[in-house]
Amino acid sequence: MLTAREREVAALVAQGLTNRDIAGRLVVSKRTVDAHVEHILAKLGFASRVQVAALARVPPQAGQELALGQAR
Repeated sequence: MLTAREREVAALVAQGLTNRDIAGRLVVSKRTVDAHVEHILAKLGFASRVQVAALARVPPQAGQELALGQAR
């Protein structure tokens, strides 16, 4: 399951932001965002941030958790 910060980064990836843009928005270094994105890809078994963006946009079914691991 993704951490709260990883879910936040994944949501920003889904908005089409670059790692540099995400770093500026979260007030962290680009390298920190690079690491978060790498952890997200590894945890989800993905090879591309496009896959992360697609998953972040999938609406949860009633009574289920969001695709990225955050309950509604």
